[in-house]
Amino acid sequence: MVKGVSLSLAIAVSALLLSNVLGFNAILLALVFGIVLGNAFKLPEYFNLGIKTASGRFLEIAIILMAFSIDYGSFLKLGWETIIIVIVTISAVLLMTLWLGKKMNCPSSAGLLVGFGTAICGSAAIAALAPSVSKDKSDIGISMAVVNLYGLLGMILIPFITQDWLTDVQNSILLGASLHSVGNVAGAGFAMNDAIGEMAVTVKLGRVALLTPALLIFGHFTAKKSASHTTNKLNLPWYLVTFIVISILVSIFPFPEEILSYSKKGSNFLLATAMAAIGLKVSFKTLLNSGKKGLVFGAILFAVQLSIIMGLMLVLAT
Repeated sequence: MVKGVSLSLAIAVSALLLSNVLGFNAILLALVFGIVLGNAFKLPEYFNLGIKTASGRFLEIAIILMAFSIDYGSFLKLGWETIIIVIVTISAVLLMTLWLGKKMNCPSSAGLLVGFGTAICGSAAIAALAPSVSKDKSDIGISMAVVNLYGLLGMILIPFITQDWLTDVQNSILLGASLHSVGNVAGAGFAMNDAIGEMAVTVKLGRVALLTPALLIFGHFTAKKSASHTTNKLNLPWYLVTFIVISILVSIFPFPEEILSYSKKGSNFLLATAMAAIGLKVSFKTLLNSGKKGLVFGAILFAVQLSIIMGLMLVLAT
């Protein structure tokens, strides 16, 4: 087990160090490094147990630590118009995910993860939902690749297209309610001006605060059906129950900044390690075959998301 865990840790450390130089997402970089290494070399079987531990248990602990970054107060600080836009948009994207997944026959868990990541907060949302809906590690790799690709494209293109014809408030809402990660939002917002950057990140943090209720609600609708075609009662795994409890406590009681800071760093490191381990077991063939449909699926959802936000801003006169 030690060798598989050590390999995953080494890949994660390399990704984190390189991300500081390149300014690139360390979690996605760890996933890519793992995929490249896993396909370039046939790893001996004695690596498997450690890789399984890193991709499973490490991911669960990372999700728990992620809860310390959830703050429901961020959501309540948004104006009522913005709150409506965020809630309606998230709900519409998640419903569209369920409907479109059936219409396109998108690989079930990959489509669900792409939709959830698009609706909430990119890689973190995918990581939180994945253990509950996906047994195939390839689906996690596909969904993270798709979501991060469109997040990057949105970060580059949206400011270029909207800067001259939307107000600062509208640009802030559009970026914060649509882009896939906090990094995407900050990158796009501050590239326009500091005011847009600050407000866009606030909107995004409000959206991230909805991760807990979204996990519960979406998990209910995606609960697997038994042979008798009746939906199984949603049984939350231990780490998700812990995540929910911590997120509620952090939102109610003030926690020391040191705890919040170290938990965020720990979550990022463990998440990068888990993604490295997952990448080691993802084949290029599977990635290419399923990735094509995932790219189309993600593009449709992102386009729908942007359209809904623009429409709601017009209706609510933000």
